[in-house]
Parts: sequence; C-alpha cells; structure tokens
Amino acid sequence: MDDIANSVSDSCFPQIIPNITFQTVNNKCIVIVEVYPGFSRPYYLKSEGKVQGTYVRVGGTTRPADAMKIKELELEGMNLSWDEQICIGYPVEAETVKKLCDDITKYMLEAAVSEEEKRMVKPVTEQQLLNWKILKKTESQLAATNAFVLMTGEHFPFAKIQCALFKGTDRDIFIDKKEYGGPLYKQIESAYQFVLRHIDLSAEIEGIVRKDAYELPIGAIREMIVNAVCHRNYLDNACVQVAIYDDRLEVTSPGMLYGGLTLEEAMSGRSKIRNRGVAEVLSRMEIIEEWGTGIRRIVKRAAEYSLPEPEFLEIGDSFRVNLYRYTSEKPIKADKKPIKLERERMILQYIEEHESITNKEARELLGLAESTTKRILKDLVKQGVLCEQGERKLRKYYLA
Repeated sequence: MDDIANSVSDSCFPQIIPNITFQTVNNKCIVIVEVYPGFSRPYYLKSEGKVQGTYVRVGGTTRPADAMKIKELELEGMNLSWDEQICIGYPVEAETVKKLCDDITKYMLEAAVSEEEKRMVKPVTEQQLLNWKILKKTESQLAATNAFVLMTGEHFPFAKIQCALFKGTDRDIFIDKKEYGGPLYKQIESAYQFVLRHIDLSAEIEGIVRKDAYELPIGAIREMIVNAVCHRNYLDNACVQVAIYDDRLEVTSPGMLYGGLTLEEAMSGRSKIRNRGVAEVLSRMEIIEEWGTGIRRIVKRAAEYSLPEPEFLEIGDSFRVNLYRYTSEKPIKADKKPIKLERERMILQYIEEHESITNKEARELLGLAESTTKRILKDLVKQGVLCEQGERKLRKYYLA
C-alpha cells in the first residue's frame, strides 16, 4: 500500500495523495485505491510533461487531452470561467450595452406573471452587467467579457446552433436545415421555433375552446436547447446541433460534463456551471429557472406525455440528449395542415404588430426558403386575408 501511494505521489504533478485501503474478499486481500477530484487541475505525468502527459476519461477509455481541453482544465483549476474572461480587442459600444440591458429587462417583464411583479421589475443597467461580470472595467474603460460577446454578436464562429430535419432515423437525407448565429438568447428561440415547425401539432376541442398540443412537450424541447447552449464548451470548435428524426429529437452539445461531474450525479440533480456569465444572464431572463434541475425536468415532461424515457449520453467529448417521439410501424410524418396554419398565424401576428410584412421579413420570421414563403403569402392573398402593394422587392402585404 505504501509503494502504491509513493508511486502515485512521485509520478504525478501537482501531487496526488490517494486514499488506499484494503478488504478481504473470498479470503483474498483486495487493495482499493481511490483518487478524488482535485482542484489544482490539470494533473499530469511528470515524465511526459503537461502537454503530453495530461489524460482524460472518455467513456470507458483514457485519451491524451488536447490543447483545448488542457486550457479548460487550467481555467477550472484556477476557479475561472472562460466566459468571464476579457475578449481582447472587442469594442464595447454604448448602443450595444443599452440593447442588451433593454433585452434582459424585456425578458424579465415577459416572465412576470402579475401586474405587481411587472411593477417590481427595474430596468437593467450597465452597473448590473459589471456586477454580473458580463462587463469589466480596466483603467476606467469598459471591457467586454466573452459572455458579453456571446450575448451581443457573432464574433466566435462556432457559437451557433445548427438545426436539421432528416428523413428516417439517421443522418442521411436532409429535408430542411438552418444555422442560427447572433446573441445566444435569440439562437435559442430560433432553434426552438425550428423544432415546433417540424413536429406534429394536433387540436382538441374542450367545450367551445380549441386547444393545440404538440406531440412532444414544449417545456422539454426548450430545456434541451437551453441546457446545450448554456453548458457547452465554447473552446470547442463545434456547434450545438439540433436534429429531428422520424423517431426522436436529438440535441448535441460540444464538451463533456464539466468539473468531473458524472452522468449519475447530473441525473440526480447535481450541477456544475461551466459558463457562469452566460448562466447568470439566462437566469435573469428567466430562460433557465433553477440550476441543476434541467435533466430531471426533461424526464418529468416526457413521463407526463407517456413518452419513452429520454436518453442522456456522453459521446466522445460531447453530450447528447434524445427525446423519443411516439413509436409506430410507419415513420412519423408531420401533419402539414397544422404547420401551415401555424405559419399563417405567425405572419398575421407580425402584421398586427408592424402593420405590414415583406417577403424578406416573412422569410426571416418563418426560417423558410424564399419560394416557400412567397407561396404562403400568395395563398393568404387568394383567401382574401391579405392584400399586396408594390412590385417585387418593394412589395408589402397588409391585412385585407
């Protein structure tokens, strides 16, 4: 036992002191070596050095850590969050700061249930962004953190969500695909709407009230996307991916579970925040509710819909959630009529708020191709719901 303790201590840096005990099992002495997660990461083999001698567990295998993973371990060891670090050279403009403050305030107001709660919401200020470490002051000047950049622009090329609808149950034939960039909270909403456009929507009549219901719990859909965006590793050169198949909704997030967290611990509700600044803003916006409850909420919503139990997987250096649809002998096909009605409703609501809509505005609203958007608008004109004015690119549609 002493030899094992000395070998571990002499071979690794920073020093690791294992807990070594023994038990007698079937008249045999079994030596038990336990190594608990440490805070001075990364730990590596002295003989190989930090770059070559740092290893990570991926599933049931041990692999050399790449430069990106070592960087994340170093930040973790210093109790630093990458998104709270200053983004060198990124300008902080007053208009951008105001826009972010206004958007956070808007989300807070929308989340307030009663008029009394709305009155209690105070406009978010620049000082609050400083308190939340979204902005920092250096030599009396404002500096942008990576969290501020993620919430206001498209500076990081892989900080995006890729969405796709596939035919069948594997990644072979695309039916539709979109890529969303920009502020994270807008990405989340766009990806969420993409999923809703491509899953079944049914209607039930209760008395004189019509109730629309999607085939998958919308709370679980949003939770899957929000968790992927909030907890992903932004040092990883990969995008969050949202994929819809005939049998499931699949959301994949770059980065393994953070801080030595195991899948079993995550399932039990334990959480470690990888991106503290991003989580802070999304929490203030009420986009995430309580840290650590996301996985259990997904499981609960699926159970309420009598769906198969969701699947949570660590695949390589990424994390994946599968929410399964109702199974049947034939592949599930979306009911086109409810989807069409939902798209028309979105257009009419936009016109009520903005008086008119162009093909480009409708295309961005629905996330569809120009030809498809034009066909929907023309159908509404034929139905007598809309009227059109202007030629080609200048054409606008109004309520008839």
